[in-house]
Amino acid sequence: MYVCSCFGITEQQVREHADTGACTPRQIASACKAGTDCGNCVRRIQALLGRGACPRRELIDNGAAEPLVAEEAEGVLAGFPGAA
Repeated sequence: MYVCSCFGITEQQVREHADTGACTPRQIASACKAGTDCGNCVRRIQALLGRGACPRRELIDNGAAEPLVAEEAEGVLAGFPGAA
């Protein structure tokens, strides 16, 4: 079943992204754009993510540094000469 009709994202695709570490609607949006156009699917994405275990959140809770998302990494690299 489609979750995001704007980008043709299915429940299965959202679950696959969640299984690989996307724990929030914003992280799902970064992975596949779902929720970034009209926004009608954000509540459905939240429901699919639920309050279950999140591998990324568990790593952070256990003391691992939170990994940079792509946008943050680009911002950090922008301050270094010659960085792409």
